[in-house]
Amino acid sequence: MSDLLKIDGLKTGFDTERGPICAVDGVSFELQKGKTLGVVGESGCGKTVTAMSIVDLLPKPSGKVLGGSIRLNGKELTGADQKAMQRVRGNEIGVIFQEPMAALNPVQRIGKQITEALVLHKNMSKGEALKRAVQLLEAVGIPSPERRVIEYPHQLSGGMRQRVMIAIALCCEPDLLIADEPTTALDVTVQAQILNLISKMQDNIGMAVMLITHDLGVIAEQCDEVIVMYAGRIVERAPVRELFSNPLHAYTKGLLASIPRLESERKTVLATIPGQVAAIHEFVEGCRFCQRMERSGELVQKRSPYLEINPGHYVEQCPECTKEDSNIWNGPSESVDQIIKLRRSEPFTIWARGVREIKAKEPHKKILSLLADRKEKLNLIKVPLLKVRELKMHFPVRGGLFSRQIGAVKAVDGVSISINEGETLGLVGESGCGKSTLGKSIVRLLRPNSGKIIFKGQDITTMSQGFLRKRRQDFQMVFQDPAESLDARMSVGQLVSEPMIIQKMGNRHQRNERVFELLDRVGLPRTAADKFPFEFSGGQRQRIGIARALAVNPDLLVLDEPVSALDVSVQSQVLNLLMELQRDLGLSYLFIAHDLAVVKHVSDRIAVMYLGKIVEMTDAEKIYRDPRHAYTKALIEAIPMTDPSRMREHEPLEGEVPSPMNPPEGCAFGHRINAPNYEQSKGKDIKLEEIESGHWVSNCPCCVDR
Repeated sequence: MSDLLKIDGLKTGFDTERGPICAVDGVSFELQKGKTLGVVGESGCGKTVTAMSIVDLLPKPSGKVLGGSIRLNGKELTGADQKAMQRVRGNEIGVIFQEPMAALNPVQRIGKQITEALVLHKNMSKGEALKRAVQLLEAVGIPSPERRVIEYPHQLSGGMRQRVMIAIALCCEPDLLIADEPTTALDVTVQAQILNLISKMQDNIGMAVMLITHDLGVIAEQCDEVIVMYAGRIVERAPVRELFSNPLHAYTKGLLASIPRLESERKTVLATIPGQVAAIHEFVEGCRFCQRMERSGELVQKRSPYLEINPGHYVEQCPECTKEDSNIWNGPSESVDQIIKLRRSEPFTIWARGVREIKAKEPHKKILSLLADRKEKLNLIKVPLLKVRELKMHFPVRGGLFSRQIGAVKAVDGVSISINEGETLGLVGESGCGKSTLGKSIVRLLRPNSGKIIFKGQDITTMSQGFLRKRRQDFQMVFQDPAESLDARMSVGQLVSEPMIIQKMGNRHQRNERVFELLDRVGLPRTAADKFPFEFSGGQRQRIGIARALAVNPDLLVLDEPVSALDVSVQSQVLNLLMELQRDLGLSYLFIAHDLAVVKHVSDRIAVMYLGKIVEMTDAEKIYRDPRHAYTKALIEAIPMTDPSRMREHEPLEGEVPSPMNPPEGCAFGHRINAPNYEQSKGKDIKLEEIESGHWVSNCPCCVDR
């Protein structure tokens, strides 16, 4: 089969204040018509720069292709002028960008953004193009397309915006679709819908797909062939089944080993890859993964050859990275209790009620003894740390001339949960289900309309701000995006010490010592205290957020999507850290996430939330082994399998979560899936019932197996 796309020796660089740098260094691969090529690797490895080089969308004037060849249908694209590339972009090559809200024009209607390419490339009239835009929106599964074409991007959900991006990318039926992280930060159900849609469109028009992602489950399900990029180079390339069953490079092995899997034992230490990708200006000429492993000599001075080892299986032949025992990560099969020990090099201070300060030459002995006694008591009797009863958080919607209330968004609508001491409760559900609102209500960043939040026996639901400020040292929140939640003008030391200042804990010297101890605890160097958030990677910023939350020694952490935006290798580091902290400090977690494999790995129990209500709640193992609610089953079926040899046929859950402002009468999920006996749910008081010991399920007549 002839190659649709052929890349040979591609080099892409940028002019920077430190001088010229080479972000993509000698990349070569081919892609045939109708095939899907997956591109994986951590952030900073050159995946997106490679894609943007193909369509000549590098930032100008600093970005430029320095060498190599890019051929599409035999036509050379390197060196082509802008007019020639305009004829290629959108017409022969379509692009789906990672963040549709940033890629779509916020002040231009959806229809206008689709018709632009049709008018330019297909010579359609505006009327014909608009009619075609409506057809495209319908084809990508957007309801009421005639109304959507006159709406703006902010009026659509994240999943709908991504569908619009697909409609724009495919409107001219291109030969090649480049999809750059098309499902990152989307729910598993929306992700399944988007990937299923791309596959159907691919079958319909016979296009090739270049799929860039850090989700190896998506790669396993969608791709024919995979290339693994590290530090601007391809270190391994193989057919998808061959790569997953027989990885040859240490970096590929590390990526595959660091994935939380549904079938793996809960709360085991996940594999992690030591270190991080070097900054581009620090790249060595030799093996860049050896550079990360702090190896020296000829390994990092001389580039290894890139050779075909098995039919279609290529690997960079570094002698250290390709030897059979090249497992350079921490083993994933040991429990947290087996592998994790408190650091003995420095005294660790615990500031807590009843244990104000512990310091000793060997403090771990006292701390471990204290925590062991506490853990033994907790094993004998489950002590409720947090009780939430019939909590409601409704937001008024105002309109009209006098801004009168015309409705309410029922974000949280009668939720009851409890979290025991030392326990992790996972909270899952699609975007718009009310998970984050529930988390913020529990730590009283929002004041609920009704219900009760009882923390350590005390009702904090209506507690005044003065009393609440003192109580807040017992519960803290870690947010999804540390870049937004950390003040960019404050140093790390100031950020971590600020909660202690608010709580009037210790003097300046004690607080500084505590900052250093916390940085040690979360795996950051003490020199980080004088730096600012922008100087750190995403995973490091999340560690700073965790250190800040731990500063006042809380009993409960609400973790709102703490790893959703991180690479799989960094994600495993943060998850290991959270499990270590829980084991050592006896913390309780409310762990909010949309990745069900991650939630299962860290949780003791799991609650499934849909449209402001809990629909099922039970032990983490049981909810995956024996789900009873149709929504829980749909979420589990949507999880991508990380083994290409175990692929399963399933239809993705269609539709979106209904508006919490106008929820349907009766069972909201039964209405969404047109359940046969949906009518029976109308007028019924739907609430949780305990069907077995510890297994709570909605008493809906149309969605529950009993």
